[in-house]
Amino acid sequence: MRKTDYHIHPNYSVDAAPVTIDAYCAKAVDLELEEVCFTTHLEIDPDRRESDNFVMVNGKKHSSFDWTWLDHYFAELREAQQAFKNTLSVKAGVEVGFFPGQERALERILTNYPFDFVLGAIHCVNHMNISSKQESTHFFQNSSLTTIRRDYFNTLRAAIETGLFDSIAHVDLYLRYGLVHFGPAVLTVHRGVIEPIFAEMARRGMGLEINTSSCRRGLKDFHPTRELIGLAADAGIRVFTVGSDAHALHELGDNIDAALALLAEFNLTNHIFTQRQAFPYIYSSF
Repeated sequence: MRKTDYHIHPNYSVDAAPVTIDAYCAKAVDLELEEVCFTTHLEIDPDRRESDNFVMVNGKKHSSFDWTWLDHYFAELREAQQAFKNTLSVKAGVEVGFFPGQERALERILTNYPFDFVLGAIHCVNHMNISSKQESTHFFQNSSLTTIRRDYFNTLRAAIETGLFDSIAHVDLYLRYGLVHFGPAVLTVHRGVIEPIFAEMARRGMGLEINTSSCRRGLKDFHPTRELIGLAADAGIRVFTVGSDAHALHELGDNIDAALALLAEFNLTNHIFTQRQAFPYIYSSF
């Protein structure tokens, strides 16, 4: 089985272990991955400028609003591409935490650097980080399922309508901690609202990620759940990527085989990206 991992956080992401791009590439070769894409976090919400709008450069925090960090990032990626050219395909990506109102700034960043893959994500709702255990507790305790349904999916739709993203990461991320607060009821909060969103993604040719990190956090399904994958396929989404969402070396390639098998169950195809164009991943490059 030809394996890829399209969601990897090297030491540029503030919440990742201090593992270099080169070290991840060496591990990928050991794991017999054929292509990897690095997706450093990019968060530029002015309301969170002092909390998490940072990247790491040479072991020091650097403001995400100062784009010069990307020069370091791409230089290191080019070195890895050259060093591993005979054994591993290395792609340049980014995971953008979408905040309404920052579309123009994001567009400038994304058009000024040669990304292969731009992964969109909803990490924050109403400027609160729902992927953080601490912040999500406050958010969910002060929200109803009705408000989560409205605010999360409105933000998701707004992200898609920007046209800035190639694929959407962990589309049901609210389950990570929402299940603790709401129980099984949160598993169906998408019904009736996600279908037109998926239809819009399909119309735009946008991809959907199968993210395996949920299994490391005790959830039964990947992000998204099997039900959501079926709805996405029914809506006409045909571009899918698989990613471990690795923030540490031992997480690289985690459950990728199972994610690929799940795609096969739905007669869906894993994809790769080059210069932001999607291609079914059928043939090995090596």
